[in-house]
Amino acid sequence: MSDNHLGTLYVVATPIGNLEDLSPRAARVLGEVALVAAEDTRHTARLLQHLGLAVPMLSLHEHNEAARVDQLDERLARGESIALVSDAGTPLISDPGFVLVRELRARGRRIVPVPGACALVAALCAAGLPTDRFLFQGFLPAKGGARRQRLEGLVEREETLIFYESPHRIRETLADIATVCGDRRLVLARELTKSFETFLDGSAAALLACMEADPNQARGEFVIMLAGAEARESADAASLEADTLLAALLAEGVGVKQAAAVAARLLGGAKKVWYERTQALKEAR
Repeated sequence: MSDNHLGTLYVVATPIGNLEDLSPRAARVLGEVALVAAEDTRHTARLLQHLGLAVPMLSLHEHNEAARVDQLDERLARGESIALVSDAGTPLISDPGFVLVRELRARGRRIVPVPGACALVAALCAAGLPTDRFLFQGFLPAKGGARRQRLEGLVEREETLIFYESPHRIRETLADIATVCGDRRLVLARELTKSFETFLDGSAAALLACMEADPNQARGEFVIMLAGAEARESADAASLEADTLLAALLAEGVGVKQAAAVAARLLGGAKKVWYERTQALKEAR
């Protein structure tokens, strides 16, 4: 399968749900390689069984990836080709494989991508959010403080923001997005390509309320897509208008807390952010 009697590492995308999404090329490669390096061999065994293949497998996950490099490199050197797969979608995209690909490429090995399913691309193309520029951030930090800090560092980015999230953290993540990003538009894709594929569209707070009303909406694996910040010129103009509103409320004797609540209701965003901004304006008077 390769030139110069050396093996090739094929980075093979596999379905994220619907098995019909496996490309004919991917199926052929999986049947021709000497070894499949899989994130979870039990999971990949089901895919190979579906294809009627009996290919040797070796586990390759985040805990053993670095230790597998020499072993796999030796097999490539012997002329054996290897397919790298993750449990679902494209390897390396929030999945293992980066260390292996980086090290093998540094050693001059041949790396060939076999494209296919990728959850973030599948979700984005059907979300109705801008696709000309987007920023993929993988999974946000598990702990609330670190998660909010990451979001605060991204809140001014103008690109569509994309995150992955698990079912046991989706509610906390939506709550943090509501706190940091306010009422900005968000599209949530769930169970992509599967029977219960769902797209939810609204603010983070609205989608959180939807999950509280229907717990089934909190099940499955999620792609979170958040509208980017307004273009800076528009944001600067809006900022001036907001300051004018806040100054007028303060001049009429409205308290800081009440002024912040009015601004949040009229202009959107988190009350905490408006409170701090109003307090700063008051102190500067």
